[in-house]
Amino acid sequence: MTIQPLRLGIAGLGTVGVGVVRIVQEHTALLTARTGRAVSITAVSARSRNRDRGVDLSGYGWEDDPVTLARREDVDLFVELMGGSDGPAKAATEAALAAGKPVVTANKAMLALHGQALAELAEANDAALRFEAAVAGGIPVVKALVEGLAGNAITRVSGVMNGTCNYILTRMESSGLPYADVFKEADALGYLEADPNLDVGGIDAGHKLAILSAIAFGTQVDFDGVQLQGIERVSIDDIHRARDMGYRIKLLGEARITAAGVEQSMRPTLVPADSPLGQLEGGTNMVVIEGDAVGQIVLRGAGAGEGPTASAVMGDVCDIARGFTLPPFGQPAATLSRPVRANAATECAHYLRMSLRDEPGALARVATVLGQSGISIDRMRQYDHPGDDAPVLIVTHPCAPSDLSAALQGVVATGVVNGDPIALQIQTP
Repeated sequence: MTIQPLRLGIAGLGTVGVGVVRIVQEHTALLTARTGRAVSITAVSARSRNRDRGVDLSGYGWEDDPVTLARREDVDLFVELMGGSDGPAKAATEAALAAGKPVVTANKAMLALHGQALAELAEANDAALRFEAAVAGGIPVVKALVEGLAGNAITRVSGVMNGTCNYILTRMESSGLPYADVFKEADALGYLEADPNLDVGGIDAGHKLAILSAIAFGTQVDFDGVQLQGIERVSIDDIHRARDMGYRIKLLGEARITAAGVEQSMRPTLVPADSPLGQLEGGTNMVVIEGDAVGQIVLRGAGAGEGPTASAVMGDVCDIARGFTLPPFGQPAATLSRPVRANAATECAHYLRMSLRDEPGALARVATVLGQSGISIDRMRQYDHPGDDAPVLIVTHPCAPSDLSAALQGVVATGVVNGDPIALQIQTP
């Protein structure tokens, strides 16, 4: 019996979409050999029909409306690469799933906000929904959690999941340039999203963490439960002082299951400079997974870009071509529980930076308030200063983030602090 080709409809011809077209065109024989059937492109959709994208699209049909593309009878699999949590991307994805067609997407925002509903729609219509490319670019972390580690109770997922932020922080350290200058440089290089806050505010990485957390702990996606803190307030002085103490600053995501519930956070964190995370440079991503049977595993690779992300898309396409399907989040959507949010209760050490009024007893008042709040100081240093502000650095012993937050409110209330203190967590082993 002749096996029919798997016919793709691709919506979105940006960097990733073009990368997918290249792979299909350049690896025709390889894809057939590995999946047992031909993989071809029937039609595409994008905002502009006339733009030169560097690939030959003349043999494909064109649809201005991605929903129409998703419903075409000659499209077996819908590939959504437009982006955006709602609008055309969501409408077209829903149209394909409602028609019983499998969908492969790289849309982390859509999944973070609507993942449960889309998973239910996919399962109700016996359609696959795959999204390896939505998290950590070319790193097969979704497949690792859903398949390779299926026999483990996952206790913790952490990592660096936004290459732009990692580039900015490592570039600040290597160049000695302040955040504002490196931000402009990253923008000029095209590294930032159209809305830069998606990157530097931790939102993009938070979407990814919420997806991984749902898979790891068998819960519904809960992006609103991710505690977000961006990198905008990290100064070059913080970079240098962290390095002096043997640390580097990373935008670190952490999700863990505790007796109180699920903790999810994405925030600048000091990590040991000699650790795998500490040695991560530029736009590279890294995800660390801890399971009860396997222990700790580390996955590292390119977190974005045409080739790595298109590679992840095609990995999902190939699985569907082979007839291999699983529930989107690794278990039936109906069995995914609503997560109980536990707001960062895990104790850890903290790095504090504050600027004090240059007057007698100011530092003593700060230390007293911290002590009265149950925050123990591990080390403290006051720096030389030319003006009226006295910069102070404090490293605490492990304490609950909520306790520290309350203590810092008391510190500000003393009136000896100029501006708001900066508090960064130090990674818990």
